[in-house]
Parts: sequence; structure tokens; C-alpha cells
Amino acid sequence: MPLLYTIGKLTVAPTMRLAFRPTVEGLEHVPETGGAIFAGNHLSVADELFLGTVVPRHLAFWAKSDYFKGVGLKGAFSKFVLTGLGAIPVERAGGRAALSAFDAAIPALKAGELVVVYPEGTRSPDGRLYRGRTGAVRLAVGAGVPIIPVGTIGTEKVQPIGARIPRPGTGKVTIRFGKPLDFTGRPDDSASLRAMTDEVMSEIQKLTGQEYVSRYAPMLRLQQSPTRPDPV
Repeated sequence: MPLLYTIGKLTVAPTMRLAFRPTVEGLEHVPETGGAIFAGNHLSVADELFLGTVVPRHLAFWAKSDYFKGVGLKGAFSKFVLTGLGAIPVERAGGRAALSAFDAAIPALKAGELVVVYPEGTRSPDGRLYRGRTGAVRLAVGAGVPIIPVGTIGTEKVQPIGARIPRPGTGKVTIRFGKPLDFTGRPDDSASLRAMTDEVMSEIQKLTGQEYVSRYAPMLRLQQSPTRPDPV
């Protein structure tokens, strides 16, 4: 576990548990060893904090490459934090540059790491669950690891869009982990990837009870999280 992430587990995580007392269900589905992908709904920038708080192992989040390239003191600090947390940079441009995230994530998964991907690609603008993008499934098939569906409930209340930090006493947070989905041996053509992604989103919906929207969510630019890149 990276040093900065370890420090966070010893400081930020206990504070989050004490201040918000999140309910956790299905933690038995989180593997003690071996690689896996966490694929969850996305309601708030606080989702990463709560997920990192309740999962005992290190989680590698995909992070926009912009945050590794900033200039000045702010840019240096951002790069230091994300590198120290073990984040994986994702290029926003798409194409071959964006696939560098897969090049970094697949060896990490094969080495037994846990990687977090939000298939919607951005926070939900209205609390509904939007169509998932195929990156998480492509990654699972390429690395030969399972996908663990994650359902997060209530984070949009404790840190709504525009709020700078989570606010205690504004809502109850629940995090639910579903049974791992194994796509080993499945074909990786476009139709198959789409079908597997829809299966993942269906499992997430079962965990959250959200209304499902069969189109991609509009991209939110306000207070965008470093660990929520544009979709790949």
C-alpha cells in the first residue's frame, strides 16, 4: 500500500467512520487477495472517500492525467498526492493516449491490485443511474479478473454538487458490494462488451434501487474530481 494511502487509512478513514458512520453491506464479497475491479454508481465526489474508508485494501482510482501535469505549487501538490495514493492517470484526449490507462491498470490487476472504475463516466446529475461505458468490462476481460458491483447510497446528500467537503449530519451513507461477476473467457467484440456492461449496470441498480436511464450521463464540469476522469 502506498505510503500516502497508508497515512490516509490511519487518519482520514477513522475520521470518516466517526463523522458519518457509513453502513456497509456485502463486505464479504471484497477479496482478501488477488486483483479485481470495483464498478459502482457515481453520485458525489465523496464516493471515493467512502469507498476507500470501508475497503481495507489499497484501491487504485483512475485519475485524469491533467492532475499529474499541473504547473506551480498547486500542480506539484496535486501530482504528489495522486502519485502517493497510487492513482492511475487517464488521458482525456481518447484514442491511443487514453488506452495508456489500460496499459497501466492491467499489469496492476494481474499483480493482485484493486482498481476502481465508475462506468457512468461522471457523477449522476439527478440521482438516476445512467448507461455504463464499456471500459470496466474491457479491463476485466483483458486482465482476467472479476468485477465487483458497488452500490453507493446517500453521498449526494452529504456532499452535493458544488459542496467542497462532505458535511456530517446531512444524510446516511450506505455502501453495498455485490457478488463478483466473472467474465473470463467471454469475447471482447463490441456487442459482447456492451452486453456485459449492461449486466454490470443491472447488478449496480439492484444494489442502489436507482431509476435507470438508457443513455449516457451528460458530463459535469463543476467541481470535477481528480479521480473521476472523462470516460475511456
